[in-house]
Amino acid sequence: MPRVAAIDCGTNSIRLLVADADPVTGELVELDRRMTIVRLGQGVDRTGRLAPEALERTFAACREYAGAIKEHGAERLRFVATSASRDAENRDEFVRGVLDILGVEPEVISGEQEAAFSFTGATKELTGRDDLARPYLVVDIGGGSTEFVVGDEQVRGARSVDIGCVRMTERHLVRDGVVVDPPGDVEIAAIRADIEAALDLAEQSVPLGEARTLVGLAGSVTTVSAIAQDLPAYDSEAIHHSRVSLDRVREITEVLLRSTHAERAAIPSMHPGRVDVIGAGALVLLSIMERIGAAEVVVSEHDILDGIAWKVAEDLQ
Repeated sequence: MPRVAAIDCGTNSIRLLVADADPVTGELVELDRRMTIVRLGQGVDRTGRLAPEALERTFAACREYAGAIKEHGAERLRFVATSASRDAENRDEFVRGVLDILGVEPEVISGEQEAAFSFTGATKELTGRDDLARPYLVVDIGGGSTEFVVGDEQVRGARSVDIGCVRMTERHLVRDGVVVDPPGDVEIAAIRADIEAALDLAEQSVPLGEARTLVGLAGSVTTVSAIAQDLPAYDSEAIHHSRVSLDRVREITEVLLRSTHAERAAIPSMHPGRVDVIGAGALVLLSIMERIGAAEVVVSEHDILDGIAWKVAEDLQ
């Protein structure tokens, strides 16, 4: 089995996966999986540039990951960068820093490529399950963008739109550099309007109405699942392939949007880096579920990172 490494650098977090890929079983034998909140997209929606402090946080995580990759002896690394670095004027500075530390250039992929990786990562292990109707709608709610992919064995349609937990928070909930806490009805309505407009765009190229199972990915969705289960701490095994009903998602979203920073931070399963942005992320999920009439969301811990790893393994065959 080829031993591969994959890094996914998004708007809010950077993540590493080192795994052995088994093409027979369709499983990734995980050796190391880690995530660091670096907020690379800090201020990008407003300034169009990556902030120096955000770049340094990201480079510090890259140095840590370089050590882990060397320790495990991965044969090949692929580094994929998504929304924030796609939008930034000074992305060349980001590319040079990553190349110096890890020896590979980050691939600043398109939203459509991002969607395809997410679909592979989320659905490869669902093959053969008869309890989940197809086609799937895979929704990857990131910091700067959200990817929509409809498909079964093959992708039928994919679209990336610029709604994400960090982008929506910075656009509508920051006043004089401080997050509005909690937001009022006007701010929530403004986020809703942006989400609905983005869903209109997604529907132009993705047959959302054909989906029979909604699969939700990334930190906003997994955190909602952890809260729904009242977990005493974040537990990937309990979260992976859990199901959360529409009513429960609506209830959790309303609580998060009406709570203070301290109240959100006190939730046992809440990562400190998501405290300020989880309300907007949950609202994106809720809006999607309401738009397509989904009774529940199937939550996956396997996403774009796993899809990247599978692509690296295939290229080594």
